[in-house]
Amino acid sequence: MGEGDAAATTPSFEMTWSSTTSSGYCSQEDSDSELEQYFTARTSFIRKPHKEKKDEQIDWDKPVLSQTEIEQRIKEYNSQINSNLFMSLNKDGSYTGFIKVQLKLIRPVSVPANKKAPSIQDTRKCSSRSQAVKRRTSFYLPKDTIKHLHLISCTRASEVIEALLKKFMVVDNPRKFALFERTEKDDQVYLRKLSDEEQPLRLRLLAGPSEKALSFVLKENETGEVNWDAFSMPELQNFLRILQREEEEHIRQILQKYSHCRQKMQEALATRTPG
Repeated sequence: MGEGDAAATTPSFEMTWSSTTSSGYCSQEDSDSELEQYFTARTSFIRKPHKEKKDEQIDWDKPVLSQTEIEQRIKEYNSQINSNLFMSLNKDGSYTGFIKVQLKLIRPVSVPANKKAPSIQDTRKCSSRSQAVKRRTSFYLPKDTIKHLHLISCTRASEVIEALLKKFMVVDNPRKFALFERTEKDDQVYLRKLSDEEQPLRLRLLAGPSEKALSFVLKENETGEVNWDAFSMPELQNFLRILQREEEEHIRQILQKYSHCRQKMQEALATRTPG
């Protein structure tokens, strides 16, 4: 990216793939032929992940920096990184840089079936985005997909979420998702949900480039059970069909396993002499 881009005064987003894992999908229309295109996902959208982290807030100092302190922090930050993802100080006092966001979504997301990217007006009007798309396709994003975003210091967490959804052409309401900060301390992992107004690049600068000190994760915006009222009827019907396919596949695997065991036992019995 050129220096002219880094000095932009408006939020800038640049994302690059770091995962190419394919995922299953199915149309939300009632056509059985189109449903046949769906490939059973490895993980159910309502299955909760193995509890390996502490979802607790970890408190570390987030001071308000003067312009001189910001300039010094940027110099220290750039001296510590091993890539070209530098931070740059702009003439107006703002600064630009990169953050990395890991997508850890459990449920499938919805995109237009024609794979047409939403317009700028659509991204600004979240409520109209779902109304503008009459036909959708649901699919699982590749597990642990990582995106690098180039943005300005005043960019808010809510804008980061919207930019990620726009990049993937996801038409689900941005309120269904949340941006978390992930911190490792004393062999424990802590997650804290960012408020809409928090500035991820500022947090990145304060924490430094260490991924253990701070990283960002996009997850579903929920703390307990799934809020089914937040989904439309086509989405709920689609989820039921996905679950049915996963259940049928699970039953098939169990029957195949025990059929194989039965065959092996019968072969063993046939080779033995009675008595």
